[in-house]
Amino acid sequence: MAHFAELDQANVVTRVIVISNEDTHDVNGVENEELGVAYCRRLFGLSTNWKQTSYNGNIRFRYAGIGYSYDATLDAFIPPKPYPSWILDPTTADWKAPIPQPELTPEEIAAGYYYTWDEANQNWELHLPPAQN
Repeated sequence: MAHFAELDQANVVTRVIVISNEDTHDVNGVENEELGVAYCRRLFGLSTNWKQTSYNGNIRFRYAGIGYSYDATLDAFIPPKPYPSWILDPTTADWKAPIPQPELTPEEIAAGYYYTWDEANQNWELHLPPAQN
């Protein structure tokens, strides 16, 4: 099965569909994205915009999800930006906080501590496990 993401005018994913491998392979059995795109356009309209995505993340960094955007320069599907201050890392196509998340000690991990990002203060907050709050 092959997976294709439909993009709107802003290159945001509006849906992801699954089509048969037969609809993406040429006469020699070689996969060709353009054949899959042509098939999707026959189904949903010639003016629609499609990009292949990989359930295993083999192409375009990750599987496309609704609300993700397609970055043509990186040839990547980018998840929605979690916080306004976060920056896109072009090597991973992932959002990164402006400061790295501190490491938890083995004791903190064992006790269930975790960090969350505090956008207002531009810092990581350490939290007790829910049962200890």
